[in-house]
Amino acid sequence: MDSRTGLPIVGMVGGGQLARMTHQAAIALGQSLRVLALTPDDGAALVAADVQFGDHTDLAALRTFAKGCDVVTFDHEHVPTEHITALAREGVKLFPPAEALVHAQDKQAMRERLGALGAPNPAWRPITAPADLVAFGDKVGWPVMVKAARGGYDGRGVWPVEGASQAAELAATLLAGGTGLIVEERVALRREVAVQVARSPFGQVAAYPVVETVQRDGICVEVLAPAPGLPQDLAVAAQQLAIDIATALGVVGVLAVELFEVADPSAATGSRLVVNELAMRPHNSGHWTIEGARTSQFEQHLRAVLDYPMGDTSLTAPVVVMANVLGGESGGMSIDERLHHLFAAEPGVKVHLYGKQVRPGRKIGHVTALGDDLEEVRARAARAARWLREGTGGREE
Repeated sequence: MDSRTGLPIVGMVGGGQLARMTHQAAIALGQSLRVLALTPDDGAALVAADVQFGDHTDLAALRTFAKGCDVVTFDHEHVPTEHITALAREGVKLFPPAEALVHAQDKQAMRERLGALGAPNPAWRPITAPADLVAFGDKVGWPVMVKAARGGYDGRGVWPVEGASQAAELAATLLAGGTGLIVEERVALRREVAVQVARSPFGQVAAYPVVETVQRDGICVEVLAPAPGLPQDLAVAAQQLAIDIATALGVVGVLAVELFEVADPSAATGSRLVVNELAMRPHNSGHWTIEGARTSQFEQHLRAVLDYPMGDTSLTAPVVVMANVLGGESGGMSIDERLHHLFAAEPGVKVHLYGKQVRPGRKIGHVTALGDDLEEVRARAARAARWLREGTGGREE
């Protein structure tokens, strides 16, 4: 408990942009967010007052960090499961708990548990030898998607495989290097959507509208809220699925469920939903909620881990579009100059920069636009992201 405010202290392991934006939400709640960062250059370390430095894979550093925290949560999934379990045994309150978080850390564990729950999985299997991968591809049809069981994100740790010879070589190389693997069928994808829910220890849940996520080179570049043209029954089914998963796994905090909308002529709507991945923390697909929802995902995560009642998840405008800002070539115009031009051209767009050094392709921030017409709002968000990436608001080629 913070002796100055009489309010609880939330510790967040990880000092990236999610911790940075959670810190911003904590300020309005009067909370003291403590951050465990790797370096003073981490995004949250640049703005938070209560920062400790240490490696999230170091149990001693985690123990030191947890002292004085009323609850500890995470801005990424890379804390070893055994460390989280050890801390829980020692009396540290951790949300989500290790037995839930492992399903966001390990894709094989996720697929097995989702299958046991009856949730919609693509066809898949674990890979322990190259022959397993070849047999799977021959059975379900090529191409297939090979995934690292642990550690993959933003397109990393995912390998599309076109045929048996490529499959055998890839599996042999990765398995020899100690990478745990699963393989999934390549589904007839219409688009990717996502839904976020939050759950408290009391068991209260709140669901956000389903959104469409637009990917490029394995990285989410745009989020459209609500997902345009998604049939109401599929939207409700997605929200209910996320609530059911959160409840069954014992998630506390925000859960993001990434979904594939898959063509299915036998379905009344012509499509169905299949689970892609889970994330048990604030998520890129929910950044739009800062301006676009009555309660942002970051405030909601804090409410959940503190067992406060959940906030209103309704939209603040008919259409909300979030566009990620990826680093471009440095060129001759500074970020400050680009902001000047952007604000003049798009005064209604909100900008969030993460305090990162600019590198080509790196997520350095996001922008959010709100309005009534999807195409107009989408164009404004895209133009703003281009201003920050390239120093020009011209049309995308």
